Amino acid sequence: MLNLPITEIFSSIQGEGPYVGVRQIFLRLPKCNLRCPYCDTETTVPEQFRIETVPGSRYFDMMSNPISLEKLQELLFLTYDFSLHHSLSVTGGEPLLWVNELKVLLPFIRAKGLNIYLETNGTLPEHLHQVLPWVDVISMDIKLPFTGQTFWDVHETFLRYSLQKEVFVKIVIHKETTLKDLQNACDLIAGVDPTILTILQPVTETQGIMTPKPYQLLNWQSLFLKKLSNVRVIPQTHVFLGQL
Repeated sequence: MLNLPITEIFSSIQGEGPYVGVRQIFLRLPKCNLRCPYCDTETTVPEQFRIETVPGSRYFDMMSNPISLEKLQELLFLTYDFSLHHSLSVTGGEPLLWVNELKVLLPFIRAKGLNIYLETNGTLPEHLHQVLPWVDVISMDIKLPFTGQTFWDVHETFLRYSLQKEVFVKIVIHKETTLKDLQNACDLIAGVDPTILTILQPVTETQGIMTPKPYQLLNWQSLFLKKLSNVRVIPQTHVFLGQL
């Protein structure tokens, strides 16, 4: 039986994208293949992971890493009432780095009647292909260029694979985001399918990276709407609500 390291597990309200407000079980996995400048998530593998046994209590039990998939399956099923939850949000870090383990875990979760909601940076299309049969919703980031790195080609491949499932695109934007990068992102999505739901997500201020001005949000949304049919501006609402 495979083992899987975990960062944390908790039950909360989805705070991003079109599923804002739904109840989910969050399974956060460590490690990431990117180092985004605005990321505030710890990605190293901890010696122990935390699990909130009473939702919203901020009380966590600590368990040793890694955990066997058999034990993890039992832990999820016994700790949380699946019937109260829309889905299991598999997030990170970049969860597709653990594709071999997910190929075992996700079929079990689906068999118990819970949908799978995958949050991913959209840069590992071949990994996605391996777990696609057990995924229901794909929340795919488009990473705008940073520190000389660009991801346009791999994002396009990933997005084309994702069309087999329900997919939406999320683009984190900040005050210094450039029109050139936004136009490239818009063209990429339009070239795959202009009806794909696109979320412009204003960054929550961190590490000196500032939230866009109101006029920027409206102008950028107008830019995307010239080629795409469904573009929304949605901030991280769980921050406002004080949710995990």
